[in-house]
Amino acid sequence: MPSGQALRTRARSGVRAPRPLVLQYAKRHIGFLVGLLVAGVAFGALYRYLFDPLEERTLPFFIRSCLHAVAVICSGWAVQLGFTAAPRSRLGSALRRLPLAGEFTVKAIAMTAVLTTVTVGLEFVLYPTLPGTHWFTRDLPRILAIAFTASLLVGAIFELRRLVGDRVLGSFLLGTYRRPKREQRIVMFLDIRSSTALAERMGEVCMHDLITRFFFDIDRPIAEYDGEVHAYVGDAVIVTWPLSVDPERNARALQCFFAAEDKMAELTPGYAQEFGVTPRFCAGVHAGPVVVSECGDAKRQIAYFGDTMNVAARLCDHCKAAEEALLVSADLLRTASVPQGLAVEPGTSITLRGRRMPVEVRAVYRTAPASWSGFIAEAVK
Repeated sequence: MPSGQALRTRARSGVRAPRPLVLQYAKRHIGFLVGLLVAGVAFGALYRYLFDPLEERTLPFFIRSCLHAVAVICSGWAVQLGFTAAPRSRLGSALRRLPLAGEFTVKAIAMTAVLTTVTVGLEFVLYPTLPGTHWFTRDLPRILAIAFTASLLVGAIFELRRLVGDRVLGSFLLGTYRRPKREQRIVMFLDIRSSTALAERMGEVCMHDLITRFFFDIDRPIAEYDGEVHAYVGDAVIVTWPLSVDPERNARALQCFFAAEDKMAELTPGYAQEFGVTPRFCAGVHAGPVVVSECGDAKRQIAYFGDTMNVAARLCDHCKAAEEALLVSADLLRTASVPQGLAVEPGTSITLRGRRMPVEVRAVYRTAPASWSGFIAEAVK
């Protein structure tokens, strides 16, 4: 865990301290969580109406049923939240080694066990008299079956969202991009430096493990700054943000890069021990119009097209020749405020490969380095 001094240094260097996982998750899934609560109230009322005797269909009983259902829904959300945090624990590592079907089954069983425990506990809390034998023989098995089915359904939804991404799944379901749409977006291409040389030295399998872990480790900083991972391409990741009228929101791409840099520096000892190197990376960031549409049939996906994508990719390539870590187009900087602790070099116009018109580019760097700055860039002897 970073110390208090480290967190203060992060703030000075333009990178805010990470928000608690619960707040991050709630912020990113607020609509889904509200939907779950509404569904809980509706399910509680419907269950009372369909399965309970007529004399128990009174307002107090309906309120108890709704509270019961909402508590069960919240418990299921807490279990899902625990599994969301699990990837960075021993439990998460064990689950990742299982096939998807095995991981899915373990999560469904765990959620069913928790929901059953909560259901039985609330039965004693919400009702003045102890449950009769008929509740355990008639209602509890029914509730168990419903809980397990709900666990499977909710687990399937979350696994699908994890596989394809929240925004992509919603776009497919709603048909948002059946016809091409033009959007204003910020695009970052983030690439590992000297990956070819590393692969030649380490071997393809070891390099694959390095890249996989790198993508896993920078996922948290990307999510912290509300980035959307569009695609992983070889040893590069494409991250996007909606272009906003708020300059501070448009600065999230800059903060995201340095947060990822901090994260990798923090994990340097682990990388050095396992791989002998810590991957260094660079990024190009551009903002402008992007055409978004569905493409493909056997494997459908949301694709981004346009000059904005090409410029961001070329800026990332140019980082290596210019020996810069982060190159940002002037088009983005005109719409974004520069966070405290970051500085921008004077602009230079460059002609990028495959493009006639020059692009004004500026390097962005820290003025206050992080307390754990300094990567291990070469193999540990």
